Amino acid sequence: MTIPQSGVGLATLLTLADSRLPIGGHVHSGGVEEAIAEGFVRDLPTLEAYLLRRMRISGAGSASIAAAVAAGVLPADAADRETDARTPSPAARAASRAQGRGLRRLAETVWPDHDWTAVGRRPHLPVVAGVVGRVTGAGPYETASVQIYTAMTGAAIAAQRLLALDPGAVAGCTVALAAECDRIAAAVARALPALSDESDPLLDHLGERHVRRERPLFVS
Repeated sequence: MTIPQSGVGLATLLTLADSRLPIGGHVHSGGVEEAIAEGFVRDLPTLEAYLLRRMRISGAGSASIAAAVAAGVLPADAADRETDARTPSPAARAASRAQGRGLRRLAETVWPDHDWTAVGRRPHLPVVAGVVGRVTGAGPYETASVQIYTAMTGAAIAAQRLLALDPGAVAGCTVALAAECDRIAAAVARALPALSDESDPLLDHLGERHVRRERPLFVS
């Protein structure tokens, strides 16, 4: 990640992008559990292809919402409706709101002086992430970067566990994708106030199949 040009500190951005952030992300696989079950992800090359697809479509869509909120061009309530409209899968909407609720709880603890009522009790993750961006002084690019990076790493870590992949090899894969993460974030920031309206039928299919699976290891 490049050094931010906005008012947010680099350490804050790194903390928000940390997989240990207690918002419940560790119980979500980003669809990769079902992708493994259906044979789409089998090894490191197929995982890389999956991560690229996730970053470029669903990751970019979430990032555009978060960046627009952080930039102040989209109010939180409107952003929540836009996220619903751009998320056809009920399972994906539920996962987004579950993690959004977790991030709101954390944000209320870390930034108690801010009025969080505008985001609602069960906000979508990119909506509350965008409000956090505004509160911390992060610009659209930095806010988008965090969303795309976590969309990538969350699925990568889940695949590492499920396929027993070499942690070093998975880390190398995500490092190799860092430049693409930056490129997507920059494209999202340049496009504002327009929002990405792409959805991914494959990821929607995987999400809906996953909720019908008996005893899955991950929530989504």
